[in-house]
Amino acid sequence: MTAHTADDDLGRLSKSIIQAGSKSFAAAARLFDPETRASAYLLYAWCRHCDDVIDGQTLGFQRDDSQANDPIAELHKLRLQTSEAIAGGKTSDPIFLALRTVVQKHRIPAVYPLALLDGLQMDVEARRYETLDDTLTYCYHVAGVVGIMMAMVMGARHDATLDRANDLGLAFQLTNIARDVIDDARLRRVYLPAQWLRAEGVPSDPAELVAPEHRPQIAVVVRRLLAEADKYYASSVAGLPDLDMRSAWAIATARNVYRQIGLSVLSRGASAWDQRVSTSKPQKIAAVMGGAGLALYAGSVGRLVATAPRGPLWARPKAT
Repeated sequence: MTAHTADDDLGRLSKSIIQAGSKSFAAAARLFDPETRASAYLLYAWCRHCDDVIDGQTLGFQRDDSQANDPIAELHKLRLQTSEAIAGGKTSDPIFLALRTVVQKHRIPAVYPLALLDGLQMDVEARRYETLDDTLTYCYHVAGVVGIMMAMVMGARHDATLDRANDLGLAFQLTNIARDVIDDARLRRVYLPAQWLRAEGVPSDPAELVAPEHRPQIAVVVRRLLAEADKYYASSVAGLPDLDMRSAWAIATARNVYRQIGLSVLSRGASAWDQRVSTSKPQKIAAVMGGAGLALYAGSVGRLVATAPRGPLWARPKAT
């Protein structure tokens, strides 16, 4: 098999993974230029694979009960495979070939993919999150670092821009937490701050959290969480001027799509978890149109005006 054929196969595989695993991001990713889109697909494929391996799932949905899943052993294996791929070692696994390709091409520091595995360790340990700061720390590891790596794929290198990319990752994950509260609890995971749940008289034990009688109080906590997410959605816009126009359009579109998911959760109140919230085709079209306007503003006026300060938002640890 020639190198060109292998690259084509890897590209097709990574494209199929993102299309099946995240229709929302796949729709936005089509707006990237072909080279950036290919790298984004490769990075997503590795991220999706790691998450699925720990959860014993396929593309984040179907649970694989065909064989016993030992998350601790799987996490150890992922760390070894990831470290080997980052170091440029030989591998025949297409997922880790994808990771090696993208980290080498875009000079992504090892600290970021390894930080994602630290986030998965939090899931393996069934960690509890007492405060909002605890929840945001988790969000950084499983989503903020993905935002940072994606920004590097788009050519961003300034710390200020990477801060805003992290903000968008945090916003995405806070939205995911809000949408998936009940599904996560069924997996014995609770990401909502325990302090907030207690304030509303809701038990943080996942077995009790799923009880339907707690839905109105959970809706109050989720409303508070999504108000926090909005701060990070707002902050993320300041990173767009540092991107090329097509990348800014793609990211602004993804931002709009995910924010709409949060708005839909809010509008449904206590019934938000009766079925999984997603965006409709008209909503995706509106997100693309709104993303175009936001990207145009960022690429023109946004490059001329002073950048608004981030304010008292959660600060990511700096890579050393």
